[in-house]
Amino acid sequence: MASDWIEKNLGNCFHLENGFAFKSREFVEDGIPVIKIKNIKAGFFNEQNFSYVNENYLTEKLDKVARINDILVSMSGNRHDGNPETWVGKAALFKKRTPYLINQRVAALRVIEDTEVDSRFVSYSLSSWAYQQWFISIATSSGGQANLSPKQILDTSILLPPLVEQKAIAHILGSLDDKIELNRQMNETLEAMTQALFKSWFVGFDPVIDNALAAGNAIPEVFAKRAGLRKTIEKKDNSDIQALFPDEFEFTEEMGWIPKGWAVSNVGTEFNTVGGGTPSTKNSDFWENGDISWTTPKDLSGNQSKILLNTDRKITELGLNKISSGLLPIDTVLMSSRAPVGYLALAKVPVAINQGYIALKCEKILTPEFAIQWADSAMDEIKQRAGGTTFAEISKTNFRGIPILVPSQKIIDAYSRDVKDLYNQITSRIENINTLAKLRDTLLPKLMSGELRIPDAAAFMDEVK
Repeated sequence: MASDWIEKNLGNCFHLENGFAFKSREFVEDGIPVIKIKNIKAGFFNEQNFSYVNENYLTEKLDKVARINDILVSMSGNRHDGNPETWVGKAALFKKRTPYLINQRVAALRVIEDTEVDSRFVSYSLSSWAYQQWFISIATSSGGQANLSPKQILDTSILLPPLVEQKAIAHILGSLDDKIELNRQMNETLEAMTQALFKSWFVGFDPVIDNALAAGNAIPEVFAKRAGLRKTIEKKDNSDIQALFPDEFEFTEEMGWIPKGWAVSNVGTEFNTVGGGTPSTKNSDFWENGDISWTTPKDLSGNQSKILLNTDRKITELGLNKISSGLLPIDTVLMSSRAPVGYLALAKVPVAINQGYIALKCEKILTPEFAIQWADSAMDEIKQRAGGTTFAEISKTNFRGIPILVPSQKIIDAYSRDVKDLYNQITSRIENINTLAKLRDTLLPKLMSGELRIPDAAAFMDEVK
């Protein structure tokens, strides 16, 4: 530690505000987002799967409204279950200007006025591996859950350099996180584009409706509202694509009204669906020094996109021989079939899977890009076909029986050509995120301990760019 660094307890620098115990009946479909433990990840704030309450809570629970530069800490979680996403003591800086409320077992650390401390610096410090391990070690257990008290958090000591250096360190790490966040946001946009195109072509049948309107053909009542909207849309000249679609609908017993000439099939006919397995963990020959990617649904639980590039565990060739489905090729579509049903990913590395997956090998007309978006759009039906008493699970037999609409080869090719490019862009950005995160995680402990000072850190970043 540098001579000008000092050690203080968090309680000397921060007030701690506990979240409010909202009751389930208080949650509504839309309103003010409530920050729960699941929204706090290691080092960043996850804006997915919010619960909401009515706006009147903003005045009734004003002290429970998250403030800019609050450090949010998860006060409950697990210890070492193999998934850092659920560990107790995760910390993330809140930077939003729109109102959010804090749920129970979420702590908000707020800087005491006139204290020489930078919230962003401290949030990075608390996000480091050393502090994660510290919080796990001091947490008490209750019913298998690890819990932190306000006193335990406030009694935690932290090393603080002079304020100007705190801000400089936070700026260096923040610049990396800003680039990571920009890549995440771009990927969300690209993913939304793939979904929008799929829904337009293969769920709403917009090109077919446009062709039918142009030809003066009758449009089924089920599409009347959509047809009315299509009449008011200024359409771009896309005649080459438009010509691939029919201008009429036909009725089928299996799926109702569909574009004329498209086929009704099922998952088992259109895809080779396989499951996986877990080589015995008691046999080190299956695991030790393994270099073959092996995935469980946990690998997808924290994914920000539908791309799988990395797996938490690796197996050996001997381990791979114990899995009947073997090594699945790049662009295999993965779907978790239990606990929970419905995580989706497009494998961008050769991968073996455990028994918690159904994998779709796209060896016929339907492509991986089509398959993953189809599965996303059909997820309600997929989950409805799941059974089980302990946890929901969909069998391969039930999954294979799900009906699926098959357009012409030319339409599939046109869709896949554009979407494949989007997924390539998403993959490239994930690789960039991983590089930036590795650099940040390398710098973080060195900067937080004073081992690496600001001029050296700047030079280090220049070397690796």
